[in-house]
Amino acid sequence: MDGQVVRAFRGQRHRYQILESPLSSGSSPVSVVRGLLRLADFRAIYVADLDALMGRSPQTAMVDDLLAAFPQIQFWLDCGLPASNFTCERVVSVIGSESMSEQTPERLAAIDQSYVLSLDFRGQELVGPQEILNSADWWPARVILMNLARVGSFDGPDLFGASRFIRQYPGHDFIAAGGIRHEGDLENLGETGVAAVLLASALHAGAIDRDVLSRFSLE
Repeated sequence: MDGQVVRAFRGQRHRYQILESPLSSGSSPVSVVRGLLRLADFRAIYVADLDALMGRSPQTAMVDDLLAAFPQIQFWLDCGLPASNFTCERVVSVIGSESMSEQTPERLAAIDQSYVLSLDFRGQELVGPQEILNSADWWPARVILMNLARVGSFDGPDLFGASRFIRQYPGHDFIAAGGIRHEGDLENLGETGVAAVLLASALHAGAIDRDVLSRFSLE
């Protein structure tokens, strides 16, 4: 947000504060990513451009800085719609249901670039058009299950929701996001069948450290 990394909390963007983390000497995106890479050789980093998501100008220069600083990293960019400002194959668009209109689901099949779908929930309620849940034939291979109400909360992940989607929509790689606290949550999500997780708060809090990460396959 405004060129700085902020600590997300339950999707309540008016309460987001500039990130203070022992992993980083500052809150610039480059500094924070550099700190994360001290924990593990992550190959993909998820970036939410909150300015763009809130209807402001997209932070194109920020993404350019990240691409230049980390040529080995693929960035998953959530900015509301396909990230058309970037032709670099290292920028993968994340299209979130919270940014969709009622007409968006039927247009997914026409998107001619690789992207990741994010199904955004508050609790058990989907944020966005319900029709997206009836359009699984158009979903990409990778689907994020983003529980906004749990992000930054340390309440634990939504294991039941993840399990339900894996059973109901086979053929997709589901990525859990929101509420992950510790190694036990990672193990439980793995047993549930998720393909990957999005991590932030637990890393900055030190609850999941280098030793824990070394026991898991990393993206």
